[in-house]
Amino acid sequence: MDFIFMLTRGDRTVEDCLVVLDEILPLGLKHIGFKDVGVEFEVLVKLTERIRRGGALSYMEVVSETPEACLRSAAAAKTLGIDRLLGGTDVAAVKRIIAGTSTIYYPFPGFPGGHPTKLGGQPGDVAAHCEKFMAEGCGGCDLLAYRATEADPLDLVRAARRGLGKAGYLIVAGSIASRQRIADVAAAGGDAFTIGTAVFDGSYSPRKGSILSQLGDVIADCATV
Repeated sequence: MDFIFMLTRGDRTVEDCLVVLDEILPLGLKHIGFKDVGVEFEVLVKLTERIRRGGALSYMEVVSETPEACLRSAAAAKTLGIDRLLGGTDVAAVKRIIAGTSTIYYPFPGFPGGHPTKLGGQPGDVAAHCEKFMAEGCGGCDLLAYRATEADPLDLVRAARRGLGKAGYLIVAGSIASRQRIADVAAAGGDAFTIGTAVFDGSYSPRKGSILSQLGDVIADCATV
């Protein structure tokens, strides 16, 4: 299963993201992302360029709360040349914006809202949305399973897997802070997971102090599930 390290804390890109990126690049991470909020656009330009030069795929997750802001974020992703755009729900509009680029889109299934984002909806909603995403040419989905307010997180992962079929790439994002959750997500059908805050606040490995140590444990745990 793929590990996507998000340079984010509390659903915002960390202000020293460029410094952190330079520190972690020697680990050889292949999937690195950030949010569309927290730093100026000029910083995101530099960040995307450095992720690309470091040999990793770039991810941007949209957490803007209004439809208009989400579409502005999609336009920003197009300008940045992001590899994989995550989040949002207006698939048709986002697809129009990124048309002609190599950016692959992974929208939110269910009913996301608020900041930090919570996820409403039942497994049936998630499965139906994922089926629709695949019909509309998306690469898969970005599921906020552990932010769910109305359903069991793993029931939502299994539902998303059903809806996406074998071809869709299922990213599980938010509140994954232990090897057990990584293993549970993998067993339920996830292809990838994101971690940001749990690395920055040290909660993934509470007895270790450095970001590199936290990331080393995530990488090791990911390899064994």
